[in-house]
Amino acid sequence: MLEILGKTNVDFMGKRRYAFLFSGIMVVLGLIALIQIARGQANLGIDFAGGTAVQLKFDQLVRIEDARKALEANGLADAELQEFGQENKLLIRVKASTTIEEKTAEKVVSIFSKEFPGNKFVVESSTEIGPTIGKKLQSDALVAIVISFAGIILYIAARFELRFGVAAALATFHDVLAVLGAFYILDKEITLLVVTALLTLAGYSLTDTVVVFDRIRENLRLRRREQEETMINNAINQVLSRTIVTSLTVVLVLIPLTLAGGEVLHDFSLALLWGVIFGTYSSVFVASPLLLLWPGGAGRILKRA
Repeated sequence: MLEILGKTNVDFMGKRRYAFLFSGIMVVLGLIALIQIARGQANLGIDFAGGTAVQLKFDQLVRIEDARKALEANGLADAELQEFGQENKLLIRVKASTTIEEKTAEKVVSIFSKEFPGNKFVVESSTEIGPTIGKKLQSDALVAIVISFAGIILYIAARFELRFGVAAALATFHDVLAVLGAFYILDKEITLLVVTALLTLAGYSLTDTVVVFDRIRENLRLRRREQEETMINNAINQVLSRTIVTSLTVVLVLIPLTLAGGEVLHDFSLALLWGVIFGTYSSVFVASPLLLLWPGGAGRILKRA
């Protein structure tokens, strides 16, 4: 494998207190975001807050900038737009909080009929998402996240041991909360696509953590006389180059998606980008140090060694 760093001898465990302080701040922000989302006080998309989605197909291409200006001029400045350029299709999403006198779908059709009279169109679909459905989607998303963490604990516990599973689950939960907190602070919209990104990064973070844990388990078998901190430090340094190369490869894909992937993919790829960064950080500075906090320390982590 490519070793961009060569042999390193970084004292990661010696810096765990600073890492825990930073992680604690991010977790608190994430928990605040989670509470605000449950209260409906965050910037929720129509998936969770309710609203209307209308898909139109035009005879001629409508530039998304022109469509946005038309909606803003007619009182729908908060509408979200997604274009399908080659098919001359436009998807308009409007949150339920938008105040208008007539039905949202009818209002959207009326705006485009008035603003683009020479460009005929048909309504391919029109969907209303009420507050009750939005609440149901919120609870379903929460259940999906809880099930994923339960699966992580069971998988790691079966492959390694229970304390490994707990450490991996806590580190993954840290990554999800960190990204969620960052989105909340920046007032980014929370949609089902963002939840999908959070579940995806949970899987990525777990994979990265398993690589580090594999090396820790191997060192526990081969280097029984080393101190616990030294043993874990050696394990992290041995896989550090692999970890950085893997994460960098993913980051190089996500950066152009975030910058030039369009409005629809922007938040999804941004959540993944931050998640990869936090996931790489947590596998080194969160998951591994948590093993030292377990009663008995790392010296008795592997019963079957």
